[in-house]
Amino acid sequence: MTTITRFAPSPTGRLHVGNIRTALHNWLLARKADGKFMLRIDDTDAERSREEYVEAIRADLAWLGLAPDGEERQSQRLEKYEAAFEALKAAGRVYPAYETAQELELKRKIQLGRGLPPIYDRASLRLSEGDRAAKEAEGTAPHWRFKLDHEEPIRWEDGVRGQQKFDPAQLSDPVIRRADGSWLYMLPSAVDDLDMGVTDVLRGEDHVSNTAVQIQMFTALIAAAYRAQQIPRFAHEALLVGKEGKLSKRLGSLGCDAFRERDIEPEALVALLARLGTSQPVEPIAHRAKLVETFDLSTFGRAPAKFDDTELDRINAAIVHQMEFDHARARLPDGMDEAGWHAVRPNLTHVSEAAEWWKLVIGPIAQPEFGEEDKRFLAAAAAALSCGETPWQDLTASLKESTGRKGKELFLPLRQALTGMDHGPDMKELLPLIGEAEARARLERAAAS
Repeated sequence: MTTITRFAPSPTGRLHVGNIRTALHNWLLARKADGKFMLRIDDTDAERSREEYVEAIRADLAWLGLAPDGEERQSQRLEKYEAAFEALKAAGRVYPAYETAQELELKRKIQLGRGLPPIYDRASLRLSEGDRAAKEAEGTAPHWRFKLDHEEPIRWEDGVRGQQKFDPAQLSDPVIRRADGSWLYMLPSAVDDLDMGVTDVLRGEDHVSNTAVQIQMFTALIAAAYRAQQIPRFAHEALLVGKEGKLSKRLGSLGCDAFRERDIEPEALVALLARLGTSQPVEPIAHRAKLVETFDLSTFGRAPAKFDDTELDRINAAIVHQMEFDHARARLPDGMDEAGWHAVRPNLTHVSEAAEWWKLVIGPIAQPEFGEEDKRFLAAAAAALSCGETPWQDLTASLKESTGRKGKELFLPLRQALTGMDHGPDMKELLPLIGEAEARARLERAAAS
């Protein structure tokens, strides 16, 4: 059986880092099995869904390199949900309920006050046909609940959490359809998973109780309308938290646009999120094939996964340091060739910083003030500079012999005169880029200042 995973965002906002991690892990799970990764746009909430967010989701996945193998939109599948609803209704697995939100809240408060779990008491199941007709005559439209089977415990082997067991009597019959006819998450999601042939549902641990409910929903749907289908396998990963160990509101708004603004490489974000929350080390792995090969649900832990911007910057710098020129070329300043890229690359945290370092080559530079002894030394350097195969090594060797200087006393004045800085790219790579004429002019200027 082909492994099929899915990522199912609602287009009511931009993807945030938690969504991105879920999408990535589903993509990796599918690619590991040479399967399919599907995108499902959960846009049944017509009031809050926006087409601009649909486009943003697609663009973000493309930027991350997580190309889906197919796409479905729930707003185009409403007839499927209607058919499934009618099948469940005929099987006695859905029923109308008439309580208002205020009445349900009052019931919950009473139950909590008595030390009881705040689950729905199924009062609407005890209404007669006459009672229901009377309520509807009063203008009370029903919402609809899925009737859980209380006879057997709900069990599954979770890909991350291991053996799971729920007592259905301790769960509320979930509302699957609002009074206005619109759909909530539960039923459309189950119908889609069956129709799309989804074999593995990998999502956050906040969905564990939803899974318990949906397993019964899958069973009921298969019995009523999908007789040849199998229930997907489930895995629930720990949620992301901030480095302080608390759930962070910032993580709920930190998305691809924010990472792009910071010039974070998609490879860095993917490398971090691929292993965050697992027992495997987070490493600057730029090649997806290795991440796919090493992806393993058995390495996922139960503790919250901590997202740290500092770690992301570390990974990003390491990714940049191994980046080939052709990959960076389009974002580099005019005139920077492959030699220039290799010269400045070790000093970068982000590719955008290359422009500042390139100014050391093209100038102008601001030189510090030098003492008289250093000026004489720099004048000698200007006279000794030659355009050999190894100009920096030749220059420093000649000056070491003629002046007796060594170490910092030898190298620092030269770097300061040639670049205006105390640190920076390797001078043996930088000096040929500056060129003999410009380098001599800088040394002479520094000596004469």
